[in-house]
Amino acid sequence: MMAAREQVRPDDVPMLSAGTRIQWEPAQNAHVLLYPEGMVKLSQSAAEILKRVDGASTVDGIVASLQQAFPGAELRADVLEFIAIARARGWIGIKDR
Repeated sequence: MMAAREQVRPDDVPMLSAGTRIQWEPAQNAHVLLYPEGMVKLSQSAAEILKRVDGASTVDGIVASLQQAFPGAELRADVLEFIAIARARGWIGIKDR
């Protein structure tokens, strides 16, 4: 059963869950997320977000990095939603304060 989607805060520090990693998969011509239960092909935007989930950057820091890489795009709402979904699926956790 999937966990309820919890609110993500700007000062949260997301980190990949144990046993989870991102890699480029030439056969898929895309980044994939490998996790204990399987693999998922990532969209370009999901890969850009997850590449910045390093266990040190806050959600605000991730948004700022993405906005610097993709100027003019309003990304905050999409990043918050994706992080909440990834957390509910067990791909990422939030570092304890």
